[in-house]
Amino acid sequence: MDIKNISDVWDRVVGTQPHPSVWLVGVTGVVALAAVLPRGVWHVTRNAVTIAHEGGHGLVALLSGRSLEGIRLHSDTSGLTVSRGKPHGIGMVLTAAAGYTAPSLIGLLGAWLLAAGHITALLWGAVALLAAMLVMIRNAYGVLTVVVAGGAFFLVSWLTGATTQAAFGYLAVWFLLLGGVRPVVELQGKRRYGQAPDSDADQLARLTNVPAAMWLVLFYAVALCALLGGGRWLLGV
Repeated sequence: MDIKNISDVWDRVVGTQPHPSVWLVGVTGVVALAAVLPRGVWHVTRNAVTIAHEGGHGLVALLSGRSLEGIRLHSDTSGLTVSRGKPHGIGMVLTAAAGYTAPSLIGLLGAWLLAAGHITALLWGAVALLAAMLVMIRNAYGVLTVVVAGGAFFLVSWLTGATTQAAFGYLAVWFLLLGGVRPVVELQGKRRYGQAPDSDADQLARLTNVPAAMWLVLFYAVALCALLGGGRWLLGV
């Protein structure tokens, strides 16, 4: 690739693209909802939310000065992020709180980029984040999941036209905004029946002496506010 081609690619990434039609934005939102609500479909699509969840743990662990040992993603859509550092303190609290909030906050950032017309930047940013996460994956299923996700973003950004890129970008962001709510609902249900004694909310309760129910409220607040704010950005209202 010569300098001119590199310059053209860079201009595409940092430049803006036309906003898609309201019809396309609405359809991608409906498709995303259909990928979140049905139980059978969700069992597959939830893998994408798990990537964001564990990626959130890992990123905040690094930003708070902890040592990231690795990330594992499992076929049952669960995951595990292992970091080293003090077993208490603000770094550990932020790391534990990052998981359930990450999909919604990433979706909100994505909605802001799309509202500003940076569709290609969104796609390439996703590729970069997934490539960085791949380095820390420590199991085969996790590698496969991240490679498939990153490959999808790359192929769409490199091979398709503006309309397809916009549809894919809006679908991904809608999915994160909507998909960020359901895991919190599921966590609440599991805790009600005592099925998640070591959940992020329970770990936070032990770290802070703040009841796990209050951390659930925080997770709900972040997810719902991100959905409301991000949805308004996407719809242009």
